Amino acid sequence: MRNNRGYQPRVEKKDLHRINALIRVPEVRLVGDNIEPGVYKTSDALRMADEQEFDLVEISPNAEPPVCKIMDYKKFLYLQKKREKELKAKSTQITVKEIRFGPQTDEHDYEFKRKNAEKFLKEGSKLKAFVFFKGRSIIYKDQGQILLLRLATDLEDYGKVEAMPVLEGKRMIMFIAPKKKSK
Repeated sequence: MRNNRGYQPRVEKKDLHRINALIRVPEVRLVGDNIEPGVYKTSDALRMADEQEFDLVEISPNAEPPVCKIMDYKKFLYLQKKREKELKAKSTQITVKEIRFGPQTDEHDYEFKRKNAEKFLKEGSKLKAFVFFKGRSIIYKDQGQILLLRLATDLEDYGKVEAMPVLEGKRMIMFIAPKKKSK
């Protein structure tokens, strides 16, 4: 629901599972530790969970009858969040660094940019090397390709060519991915 200023009220995140009194079916299939698996009346399952001082949690609501488990729900949510956080920490963000050349880049400029490219690949960043053609310099596209292929051979100890030089408009682009570090 929006008001005239475009504000949309924040909706509270609904719990993913129904627990205890929120389970409103006559029978549930009970699974878990310290329990004889089987179909029980919901009231009996709630009583069993209460005796063990745990919660009755609906795991699979679409099953017939719904599958429930007796567990400590708060601890379950805590462990789930902790697991998600660890997975997020393990995933790495890949950055792409760019290096720009002209079709007639001289030796000193080339060496300077090659050293930067080497540093980027050692850091674990992807490299996007491109030759930019201004005006009529497009007639030197073979020189641009030679320059990028030379860069690829100079950096083969640090990275692997993902995409060979391709001309896109006034740019000839090549991607180099860092090599995996051997442990």
